[in-house]
Amino acid sequence: MPPRTLPLAAASHTGTRPGKQPGTRTRTRRRRRGIAALLVAVAIVAATGGWAAGTEQTAVTGPAPGVAAWRADHTLGRPLPDPATASPAAVARFFAGLTEAERQRLADRHPMTVGTLDGAPVRLRYQANARALRAERARLYARADDPDRAAEERGRARALAARCSELLAPGRQILFFDPRGRGQVAEVYGDLGAARRTAVVVPGSDIDLGSFDRERDRYGTPTAMAASLRARMSAEDPATPTAVIAWAGYTTPVGLGPDAATGRLAEAGAPRLARLLTGLAATGAPAPALLCHSYGSVVCGLAAPRAGRSAVGDVILFGSPGARTERAADLHAGGRVWAARDASDWIAHIPNVEVLGLGHGTDPTDPAFGARRVAADRAEGHTGYLVPGTDSLDGFADIVLGHPSRVR
Repeated sequence: MPPRTLPLAAASHTGTRPGKQPGTRTRTRRRRRGIAALLVAVAIVAATGGWAAGTEQTAVTGPAPGVAAWRADHTLGRPLPDPATASPAAVARFFAGLTEAERQRLADRHPMTVGTLDGAPVRLRYQANARALRAERARLYARADDPDRAAEERGRARALAARCSELLAPGRQILFFDPRGRGQVAEVYGDLGAARRTAVVVPGSDIDLGSFDRERDRYGTPTAMAASLRARMSAEDPATPTAVIAWAGYTTPVGLGPDAATGRLAEAGAPRLARLLTGLAATGAPAPALLCHSYGSVVCGLAAPRAGRSAVGDVILFGSPGARTERAADLHAGGRVWAARDASDWIAHIPNVEVLGLGHGTDPTDPAFGARRVAADRAEGHTGYLVPGTDSLDGFADIVLGHPSRVR
């Protein structure tokens, strides 16, 4: 079933009146599509209280800084896998053929590259990212102490340096770190190498290095969502080893502006998520469930088909504006597709259309989409789905643990 459209969009037809030229008919259709797109934009603005607070973001894509030095490194007597073109499976084979000393040497020489290289050994990535975070913290503190810089810039640098220190706290396992733009990061909760059940949390708008684990609106952050999910799984099934990845590896929209209403940033971020998933498969991790919140649903909707059924387990779309697809089957998940939305979530007021790039298509909670519903009666608002004690959290944990019959 195609995405629901506004009545005006449905009014377009292909017939012509006598005397009308084909060019006139084409111009009429284009005008109607343009008006429909304008109405979508007006509806989104009305539903969200206006998007003046949103600012257009520049998507960060491609390999992290340091790739030129990596490509020029011939100390092993053979080319290193190109981060831009080598598949995660090829990366995994490359590292499998190295000695431990060779792996460590590469991580020491190229921490930013090794830390973001899907297919590289997970624990080696933790070490590389710790080194990259220390280097970035030193760079930021130097900027904060530079008297020639504006006070606002110095204050921002000092705040980000403090965030790097927080990510370097003992016990934290940083799987991905890219300081470009607003900063991107991913963190693992649990032992990914030993886990039999895994999940990846993909957040929506306003998440970056500075807000990755903020205290305000805590359960709207990927870290709190991931930690809450894993704690619930451990309580429900302590004998099953689990791991959850809080993944903020793409440039998210800021505010409720045009970026949130289009798929531009999702299209830029989807290849990174797909590489994460295929990289996990290449290192032997079980296919994770994808928990996709808000705009993260759009990213998942584009990334899951790229990764393929063998790299994706169940997919859970919650607080979702749509997934840029008409049917659950189009996600090509290896497991089931689920959807949840609580009664107080403002996302319900967003029109589920996709016209000229605006909107994200069919509502995943619409029976026509084909997803199974997860109860969210005790969740509140747009970011309350993984708050401890909610039925949605219980349902999500049952899904990841492989107990779909328990989900109501």
